[in-house]
Amino acid sequence: MAVEAVGHWTLPDSPYAMWVRGELDEYLRIPDDGTRVEVIGGEFVVSPAPVYLHAGILADIQDAVRYARVADAAFSWRAVQAVNLDLVDIGDGYIPDMVVLHKDTDAKLRAEDALHLQPQDLDLVIEVTSSSNAHNDRRPVLGRRLKPTKWSGYARTGVPYHLLVERDPRQPGITLFGEPDRGEGSYRVLGEWKFGEPVRLPAPFGFEIVTDTWKPWTA
Repeated sequence: MAVEAVGHWTLPDSPYAMWVRGELDEYLRIPDDGTRVEVIGGEFVVSPAPVYLHAGILADIQDAVRYARVADAAFSWRAVQAVNLDLVDIGDGYIPDMVVLHKDTDAKLRAEDALHLQPQDLDLVIEVTSSSNAHNDRRPVLGRRLKPTKWSGYARTGVPYHLLVERDPRQPGITLFGEPDRGEGSYRVLGEWKFGEPVRLPAPFGFEIVTDTWKPWTA
């Protein structure tokens, strides 16, 4: 079973600065096998490549966007997986499972051959939890200290909507968050669904995701 590991490293620069320059993976000797390196709360986090069902959920969402484009020529959204997202305001660097952005923004980023996206480029960010690192995708919880997560980082940088697919067998389901409070680093819950229920995203998106084959990870 893949697990997340924590270690102590002496780096020649901050994790964020090295991540932005594209040097962190090489310095850590990360294999080119889908392993991801992100900077969350100023600390680098190494996560294994996602399992097949995780990838299949993302494929279902991408199919839903594609079907909506075919059905309506005026449909404005594009979905892209695993892109570098530079959260310069908080000094973090994420690789979201998927982002949804306006077609005009998509065209601009393609023309520029953009290396990193910025939070203002996104309209919706999607994360699917994995057993190895789900705590990094959820809202922060009180413990010995309140550690930032990607959920709070998206809110602090003003990403308008966040769809979290929770595969933990103790609390499976899908939640749409919105109305980010940048100061608090938090969102409001706008919608919740169980696996197997159709997820109809409200305006401005207006497309439906079929979740019939979605299920929790194996405990």
